[in-house]
Amino acid sequence: MSDRVARRRAQRLGHIAEWRAAAALMLKGYRIVGRRFRTKAGEIDLIARKGDLVALVEVKARRTEAAAVDAVTATAARRITAAGDIWLSRQRDRTNLSIRHDIVAVTPWRWPKHFPDAF
Repeated sequence: MSDRVARRRAQRLGHIAEWRAAAALMLKGYRIVGRRFRTKAGEIDLIARKGDLVALVEVKARRTEAAAVDAVTATAARRITAAGDIWLSRQRDRTNLSIRHDIVAVTPWRWPKHFPDAF
């Protein structure tokens, strides 16, 4: 398999995982207010809101939940936090919002597992 084909397949699987994670969060009462928010500082897969709580969500698709959680490195957490600061600075009601960093682990043949306040 060529690098280009492998990259395209990984992107497709990532988008499916994000869709599954968003559906699971919406069923828990969250509103998805952003997807794949990109800045020079980093990227946030999903931005979910429930009242004044904003969850910056990293979605990881792996074979096990443990592998998904372990895949979020300290460097990735810093980039997500930096991108979240930029997103927050653009919100009118930023002074009323609470920010949390979550992980949603997407595994084969299982419902996505939400890890609130993961980092």
